[in-house]
Amino acid sequence: MSAAVKYTLGRIGLFVAVLAALWLVEMNIFIKLMVALAFSAALSFFLLKGWRDEMAEEMATAAERRRAEKERLRSALAGEDEPDGDEQPGGARPAER
Repeated sequence: MSAAVKYTLGRIGLFVAVLAALWLVEMNIFIKLMVALAFSAALSFFLLKGWRDEMAEEMATAAERRRAEKERLRSALAGEDEPDGDEQPGGARPAER
């Protein structure tokens, strides 16, 4: 399971747990939702630190891989990665003048 999915499910789980604990308290439902949101966000900052760091690392690796692929494609389009300077794309040799 990816780190982003684990972290997201952890955040949702914390929200539901805090909301369930507040369900017994007598107050407006919208206040309960807002308090549950605030408390679950604060708890996730401490309790889900490892999953958050893992997700950040996964995202940084993916971004670096995309950046490298983008640079490789740009150089290929510019014609900078030809294996031999004599050949044209498609295997044709340049015309002699």
